[in-house]
Amino acid sequence: MQERLPLQLYRAAQVRELDRLAIEQHGIPSQTLMERAGAAAFRLLRAQWPQAQRIGVVCGPGNNGGDGYVLARLASEAGLSVKVYATGDQDQLRGAAREAADGLRAAGIEATTYSGGAVSGHEVVVDALLGTGLDREVGGLPRAAIEAMNACGAPVLALDIPSGLDADTGRMRGAAVRADLTVSFIGLKQGLFTADGPDCCGRVHYSSLGVPTQVFARVEAASSRFSYQTLAHRLKPRGRGAHKGQHGHVLIIGGDHGMNGAALLAGKAALRTGAGLVSIATRSAHAALLSLAQPELMCHGVEDAAALQPLIERATVIAVGPGMGRSPWARGLLGRALEQSRPLVVDADALNLLAQDPVRRDDWVLTPHPGEAARLLGGTATQVQDDRFHAVARLQARYGGAVILKGAGTLVCGPDGAIGLCHGGNPGMAGGGMGDLLTGVVAGLIAQGMGSAEAARFATAVHAAAGDLAAGEEGGERGLLASDLLGPIHRLMNPRPGA
Repeated sequence: MQERLPLQLYRAAQVRELDRLAIEQHGIPSQTLMERAGAAAFRLLRAQWPQAQRIGVVCGPGNNGGDGYVLARLASEAGLSVKVYATGDQDQLRGAAREAADGLRAAGIEATTYSGGAVSGHEVVVDALLGTGLDREVGGLPRAAIEAMNACGAPVLALDIPSGLDADTGRMRGAAVRADLTVSFIGLKQGLFTADGPDCCGRVHYSSLGVPTQVFARVEAASSRFSYQTLAHRLKPRGRGAHKGQHGHVLIIGGDHGMNGAALLAGKAALRTGAGLVSIATRSAHAALLSLAQPELMCHGVEDAAALQPLIERATVIAVGPGMGRSPWARGLLGRALEQSRPLVVDADALNLLAQDPVRRDDWVLTPHPGEAARLLGGTATQVQDDRFHAVARLQARYGGAVILKGAGTLVCGPDGAIGLCHGGNPGMAGGGMGDLLTGVVAGLIAQGMGSAEAARFATAVHAAAGDLAAGEEGGERGLLASDLLGPIHRLMNPRPGA
């Protein structure tokens, strides 16, 4: 039986420290850990592909390769046909990896020295090439081996991490194995779940290798996973005497000419999240149309900042940016919103305007995608994606409040500096309007009394889970619409007891 994925996420250096503590302070020999890793991976292989008889194992020159040698030996002892590809000189192996290679030879299997070319003829291929020690772009023979595994046509099981994937950032270092299944040992690496990680890892499994819990208490995790399932218990039923005035008033500012749909989606999401009242301040030409589209919304034509003030005075929280554009109209309304003491949710073009005239606040939530994050930081989207964890921490340090860095493996960083990674969502959510929904959910939660940092995490989790539910209900990810998530958001905000 596989262990449940822990919530704690680590950088590669932290996992090495966990490994050291297990060996030096708890007396678990390195060879024992390697044997456990190979055995755990082999059990997973047999559970996932029980009919497979021909196994290929690509082993590198370090401990990751040693795990592969153990798996290969166990597979041979179980009667499977095994071919091992060694990318380094086995005579140069040291420590536990050398013992694992010697054990393979003692079992009657000689590794084939890999010098390039196909890795073919196998029903499952095991990636035991590079592990977490990667500190440069992949080239030469390792890159050839990675490309051969990707082209082999068989499912790939990656040991600890797909080779070529940066364990700390989730970025491919030139090339990376695209595994069907990854089994991570001792500590989950944070790069498995963001940037290129989800594409490279496939399904992620975990084995602690029997490392005592006291070891984990000695090393503080770099970040942590969260999901709707881990947070839903915080939603309590409403009292029977509840009324709309107890659940806050959201004001959404946005919807310039031709972009009124963004404000409408944000407003609908705030309603479905449970806000008591939702108003929209938009162009005068749009107000009546939005009210017809959703009569529960109170839509107001606002052509200047002075006309916005009466709406602000009635609001509990202000969400600014959906469909806002960057016109003088937008600048004026954003400026008036920034003058207020109410909590803010800032998205879309409001973020782009903020990047041109930065300010810092402690009571807001910023929701950038990588391009907007790059403008806020004065860099490029590629730089943001190269290390999303560093980027979200920099955003929070510079602008304050809570920051949601959207994308595969959305990250949330609050005032305490702790980074949470949302484990949920799907590629179908890479479409217009999805971010507007998130803005509405964040604002709706703040209106109902959540603090900004808590609302940022909870909204991200609800948004991701709604996307996954909608993809299932609507028949798939491609063609998923933002409006498809509104029903699931409503259901997720009302969890069934015991569900």
